Amino acid sequence: MRKKERYERVIAWFQENVPVAETELHYNDPFELLIAVILSAQCTDKRVNLITPKLFSDFSTPEALAASTPEVVFEYIRSVSYPNNKAKHLVGMARMLTNDFGSQVPSELEQLIKLPGVGRKTANVIQSVVFNKAAMAVDTHVFRVSNRIGLTTNSKTPLATEKELMKYIPKKLVPIAHHWLILHGRYICQARTPKCEECGLRPMCSYYSGIHKLSKEAEKGKNK
Repeated sequence: MRKKERYERVIAWFQENVPVAETELHYNDPFELLIAVILSAQCTDKRVNLITPKLFSDFSTPEALAASTPEVVFEYIRSVSYPNNKAKHLVGMARMLTNDFGSQVPSELEQLIKLPGVGRKTANVIQSVVFNKAAMAVDTHVFRVSNRIGLTTNSKTPLATEKELMKYIPKKLVPIAHHWLILHGRYICQARTPKCEECGLRPMCSYYSGIHKLSKEAEKGKNK
């Protein structure tokens, strides 16, 4: 199957079967989403959603968070991964928002990645979710699923994966495609035990066609 056809068929399947796909992080405004995405690095959305209500309530503005300290913030987020670093990042991010961006979450990649705790992936999430821009955030799920299905070829880094996906996915679909791939990786195409028999993408999937071919060859060997 040619790559263009694979993309077309995968996109068509998602459009028909997953017409609504969005972040599972809970938030009320761009500032809260930025906090949640920073906290979600190497941590589950479920865990982040458990600790953010109190954090959002007590630090509802960049000014409030900027006036705090990493030591105070740590107590709110101690159950997430790397709480010490994330506490420092959150306070530093809030101070930069207040001092340099008029307390507003910026929309441009170059500005977002200046914020402490914000790398390209986090910046792309904010651009996509908040500003509906054609920005593809590549996390472990997107990286794995894209490679398994065959949407990417020999893409060894998140940036290479991002560029290849952006080349083939129509710009208007990039924001939802980001969530299609994440959610598919989270619930179906899991890292250790992919649920291939439940997956509607089997006819388009390089990984499935490969294991299916191996099982057929093994069956032939038994029958000889």
